[in-house]
Amino acid sequence: MWWLLAAACCVLLHGPIHGYKQRSITNPEANMNISQIISYWGYPYEKYDVVTEDGYILGTYRIPHGKGSSEKTVPKAVVYLQHGLIASAGNWICNLPNNSLAFLLADSGYDVWLGNSRGNTWSRKHLTLSPDSPQYWAFSLDEMAKYDLPATINLILEKSGQKELFYVGHSQGTTIAFIAFSTNPELAKKIKIFFALAPVVTVKYTRSPMKTLTTLSRQAVKVLFGDKMFSTHTLFEQFIATKVCNRKIFYPACSNFLFSLSGFDPQNLNMAVNSGQLQAFDWGNADQNMMHFNQLTPPVYNISKMKVPTAMWSGGHDVVADSRDTVNLLPKVANLIYYKDIPHYNHMDFYLGQDAPQEIYQDLIRLMEEYLQN
Repeated sequence: MWWLLAAACCVLLHGPIHGYKQRSITNPEANMNISQIISYWGYPYEKYDVVTEDGYILGTYRIPHGKGSSEKTVPKAVVYLQHGLIASAGNWICNLPNNSLAFLLADSGYDVWLGNSRGNTWSRKHLTLSPDSPQYWAFSLDEMAKYDLPATINLILEKSGQKELFYVGHSQGTTIAFIAFSTNPELAKKIKIFFALAPVVTVKYTRSPMKTLTTLSRQAVKVLFGDKMFSTHTLFEQFIATKVCNRKIFYPACSNFLFSLSGFDPQNLNMAVNSGQLQAFDWGNADQNMMHFNQLTPPVYNISKMKVPTAMWSGGHDVVADSRDTVNLLPKVANLIYYKDIPHYNHMDFYLGQDAPQEIYQDLIRLMEEYLQN
């Protein structure tokens, strides 16, 4: 697919297509950062740097109240939103305010926080390591669950003065939550309800094209993708997004590419893909595994130990979180309080879908309201 987009670039660089009148609609948000997008829609924001125990610095954003409220308004509760794979906090504010979960929650009276996992565009700092070094990128989902979530959640509770919060995760945001809440009981006590959108615990049945990478050796993956970041925010990507994909003639190509790629990170390709288990990253040799896990082989996470009240939504057309994996997950969730399958949903509809407020968000907010009333 990239060859098609590259060809489009060549066409645009050399002039308009013969007989095609150039028309493009550049969304002003395309060149904005997260703070600017929040401000653009008239919402207040705060930005914090979370420092993890292993030295990573994570950009975390807060929308303390909605447009119709003031700083003196006491929020109903804190809600923390954690994005999916190869994504960022921007996912929760990328639609219009009446379709973006972060803005809807803020307007409903909640104190909304947006997290960013280590290594993404807004969390690419470290106390001692340079992002240009392979050492900086020597992490997996295990570190996100062990270090990122506790550090972020603890800072949120400290700044908000609360003792508990609601957690909303999409895709990878659910994976690291299942790991963290099943292995860290003290952290789990701080979660009122865990809302899992397109939950990914196993990928045995995933139909993402990215699964083909699991047949490659570590060396082959490194040759293809390097030993650092898998997906970056580059000037080339910005050019593609603002100068190519905003032209109607390229809408189908761009959409098909984005939706077919929704998959998982090559850094975590050995996450027991075919076994149907949620297992820690295998570092490739016994010494490395011993250093990270105090055992020769990576541990298997037992998510049935997680007692956090959990609400889940899945999609019938989700090629990443396949419905067969979800069916296997359901009986393992010890405190499942709500589940809904949305037959027409794919992996990105959970935050991009025009009907997401009706299919998901209104019930999600209702469950929060009911919890607070009890």
